[in-house]
Amino acid sequence: MPDLDPDLLSIQEARDLARAAKAAQEQWAKAGQEQVDRVCAAMAEAGAAAAADLGAKACAETGYGDPEHKRLKNLLCSTQLWEYIKDVRTVGVIERDDALGLFRVAQPMGVVAALVPSTNPTSTAFFKTLIAVKARDAIVVSPHPAAAKCTCAATQVMADAAVRAGAPAGLVSCMSRCTLAGTNELLRHKAVSLILATGGTPMVRAAHSVGKPAYGVGPGNVPCYVDRSADLAQAARLLVASKAFDHSVICATEQAAVVDQPVAAAFAQAMAAEGAHFVSAAEADALRRTLFRPDGSIDPASVGKSPQALGRMAGIAVPERARILVARLREVGPGEPLSREKLTTVLGWYEADGWRACCEICLALIGFGGEGHSLALHARDEEVILAFGLEKPVHRIVVNTMASLGATGLTTAFPPSMTLGPGGVGGAITGDNIGVRHMFTVKTIARGLRPAPAAAMVPSGRAPAGVPPPGGPNPDDLVERIVQRVLADLRS
Repeated sequence: MPDLDPDLLSIQEARDLARAAKAAQEQWAKAGQEQVDRVCAAMAEAGAAAAADLGAKACAETGYGDPEHKRLKNLLCSTQLWEYIKDVRTVGVIERDDALGLFRVAQPMGVVAALVPSTNPTSTAFFKTLIAVKARDAIVVSPHPAAAKCTCAATQVMADAAVRAGAPAGLVSCMSRCTLAGTNELLRHKAVSLILATGGTPMVRAAHSVGKPAYGVGPGNVPCYVDRSADLAQAARLLVASKAFDHSVICATEQAAVVDQPVAAAFAQAMAAEGAHFVSAAEADALRRTLFRPDGSIDPASVGKSPQALGRMAGIAVPERARILVARLREVGPGEPLSREKLTTVLGWYEADGWRACCEICLALIGFGGEGHSLALHARDEEVILAFGLEKPVHRIVVNTMASLGATGLTTAFPPSMTLGPGGVGGAITGDNIGVRHMFTVKTIARGLRPAPAAAMVPSGRAPAGVPPPGGPNPDDLVERIVQRVLADLRS
């Protein structure tokens, strides 16, 4: 028997899953709010129960990150996400204004095609399936080939829990045969209404090029400004922990520290005490060659690695206590590869005198590869905090917390999300943390409040009284008659 073509198998699977999702969604669209919430609560509970196992599976399959940190992200995208969205109405009338005679009604989008990255493969699957089902959508997940097994396992956990709680079979599914041809077929299938893309820039661009509504993300390259007014010990503790979290695979993780010069030496000492290992100029050169290819793209083999693993790859000595590697840099742009986004445990380091000079470096870093995304800031001077908030072309600014966990909603009031929009400046339709409210549209019922103008009530082709028909008297004559009539009324 000849070998079956993997692209054809993937294309057929995409078609089958999309059709099944469409049939299931048409049934699910009739569910009441109580039923929707019962199913979603069961999904969140099942996801939390599987969080540790799936975190370990994700690390084993991809080689990225830390199992315990992936467990925390799985919990963020199951129980914590559900706690955040459980009271959101997604069925029937979700808002009414009796004074204006307006009723707003939730309308499901339909079938969602969800692209899931290898860096956050199980938490993103949890996140997308839960918000889709809460909005009464169906969802078909397309994993990254490097994380297909763990992504499918995570999706299956949610699908099984949904069916047990009363959802129709086929509402939640995952492609197990992952090829580019199959993913393209899924995105373009007539049953799919919305694309939810999380991953690298090429993947997101492909999603936006299909011609369907799409939510996408962009690269982070998040700068972290440390002001002279900052609590340096706290800032060092949070920055090192954030950069080390899951070996830096979250797109909102800090990529460079931009430090106010008067406190730079003290802050470097505080960072070293927390496990930051500052590399030499020669060691930084070795890291440049290890992390990046000649065309500037990151080498996937370096993604999500511990400092010790990177040291072995680069041929440099790294202490066992090191949690991150720090390279002192002077330039931003193509000539300095380490000023790019680094989805691994390497942090750039810049110094400048005063927040305005540091602001310029932050703007350069954002412009080089993080427009619209995020910025971290450590300061106690409210004027500086406000200035950074007003001037930076990003949609998330986290203050005195971990960027990796703050931007995703674990340590802040941002909506819990694994899809962080960079807005129009970053090539996306929104700068929001994508959530359940992006998964349904709102239709409006409006009652009449005012009588229609008299002219609007005249039968077609007939002018209202006092108005000449087309081709009638000269408009100037008509104005003159009206003026004379008003004057006569005033005299009488």
